[in-house]
Amino acid sequence: MPQTLVLNATYEPLGVVSERRALILVLNQRATTIEDSDTVLRYSGGELTLPAVIKLVKFVRIPYRHAVPLSRRALFARDGGRCVYCTAPATSIDHVIPRSRGGAHNWENVVSACHKCNHQKADRTLKEIGWKLKTLPREPAGAAWRILGTGKPDSRWISYRRCIR
Repeated sequence: MPQTLVLNATYEPLGVVSERRALILVLNQRATTIEDSDTVLRYSGGELTLPAVIKLVKFVRIPYRHAVPLSRRALFARDGGRCVYCTAPATSIDHVIPRSRGGAHNWENVVSACHKCNHQKADRTLKEIGWKLKTLPREPAGAAWRILGTGKPDSRWISYRRCIR
């Protein structure tokens, strides 16, 4: 489903919404279109081009920056789509401290892994099998990661995304 990048009045990325929601915001004059998408909506009175990037008319103060949601897609983005143990293409997620051993399901304990490494490690700790992590897993920071976790970013968003590789 096509999505639209939402910018605050200061051009700070806030998140991603559906094209339908973005069109409603623009039609209600709560946002302005910055970039158009390739999708054209035709109706009896004419046609509208759906937005790819919108900017809110009024500044939205966000008092608390909530954590980046842990999802498979965001995890693969954080780890570059590679197994953290052998650098092969990642196909699954692995808990560094297995859940059966009391490990939590959070950013600091979950990594991307290939099927082979995940199967070899099973429910053992890294110390038990003699493996080491090159870098410690941590929660990604910044508004850009909330956008990355929503799927493949649109190429028109590049100039508005800060802190994304």
